[in-house]
Amino acid sequence: MDRYAVIGNPVAHSKSPLIHAAFAAQTGQAMQYETVLAPLDGFVAAVEAFRSTGGRGLNVTVPFKLEAHALATRRSPRAEAAGAVNTLAFDGDTLFGDNTDGAGLVRDLEHNLDCPLAGRRVLLLGAGGASRGAVVPLLGAGPRSLFIANRSADKADALVEHFRACAGACLLEGGGFPALAGRAFDVIINATSASLGNAVPDLPAGLYADGALAYDMMYGQGDTPFMRVARERGASRLADGLGMLVEQAAESFFVWRGIRPDTGPVLQSLRQRS
Repeated sequence: MDRYAVIGNPVAHSKSPLIHAAFAAQTGQAMQYETVLAPLDGFVAAVEAFRSTGGRGLNVTVPFKLEAHALATRRSPRAEAAGAVNTLAFDGDTLFGDNTDGAGLVRDLEHNLDCPLAGRRVLLLGAGGASRGAVVPLLGAGPRSLFIANRSADKADALVEHFRACAGACLLEGGGFPALAGRAFDVIINATSASLGNAVPDLPAGLYADGALAYDMMYGQGDTPFMRVARERGASRLADGLGMLVEQAAESFFVWRGIRPDTGPVLQSLRQRS
């Protein structure tokens, strides 16, 4: 039976084994999926140990996505653009690295939440790894504009310059949070880690256009702090990142098995558990 796993530190909390077990059962794939707790200074050794015992692929979570990018011997264009890898596939001596996070985000927005991005004004909060992995898929969805905002404006500006060539007809801008004053957006995506600390980014008022969606990449039981504040500030729709988690997992499953599972029943089951 083919073996896969999610590797990280910590990793015991991961929902990935539940998700991939459901995908395997749904699609009739003979595979098992487990967790691998890697020492903070032992990621490469843990990957090689899993691979040497017959492992076929890994999902990579915090804090190892940059190390996975460096370890991969071949990378997808979206992994190269993101500078991070969350999916490893083993084929002989080849370690193929991919990044499915941004694709999972766009799929959740457009398919699960019925929020097409074409022609929309999109605000992406944060300039870290989560944002970096999302930019190219977001641009590929054809928004009218994409503004990358970060507490440190220079990091947002650097990300804009890095992806300038991918913008096409989209107006790609960046800056600090104060630069958002007087603007309005149709979709606001929180890619910062603020919700983990029960905090929210310090944003100007009036950012939510009529019918706007507030989306937090984080998820948990009930609304995240970002979602609660977004409701108070006029967001018409709210969503957390559980759908993104399921959709990026489905993309990884496709990379490994060549089959795209139906994510709807799996997401519904996870919602019922939370």
